[in-house]
Amino acid sequence: MTSPSEHGTGPAGHAAPEPEQEPEPRVLCDARALAATPPVPGGVLWKLDESGRQLDANVVRLAPGTRVAPHRERDLDVLLFVVAGSGVLGAGTGDEPRQLTEGATVWLPHGSTRSLTAGPDGLACLTVHRRRPGMRIRPHGEAS
Repeated sequence: MTSPSEHGTGPAGHAAPEPEQEPEPRVLCDARALAATPPVPGGVLWKLDESGRQLDANVVRLAPGTRVAPHRERDLDVLLFVVAGSGVLGAGTGDEPRQLTEGATVWLPHGSTRSLTAGPDGLACLTVHRRRPGMRIRPHGEAS
């Protein structure tokens, strides 16, 4: 005679819980290869969308001369890594613009104001930050 656990069922005929699988490291994309594909006007080339993640990450391309207007991220630190191209980082009011070239790694601390302008060949970068919290309603006039 066999026991219920030998048939994959637990007490009273209920299915035994599946053993939890250990997460495994994986190569997700080749950012340099993505950036080397024929240029598109701009946009997200790749994004991390694995279930259960604690991070958000994107490979983004800005077309030549495209600008991300000055803005402030109140809640999240962002790490930016230039994969290809060049550009200019504007970091707050009165701060000197900083030239960015391939390989530059930039920390954008939460609460800081920043802008980004792509150079003549465009700019492709990897951005990484803690996964965004759920939507929140902020008082009128409070920018993010």
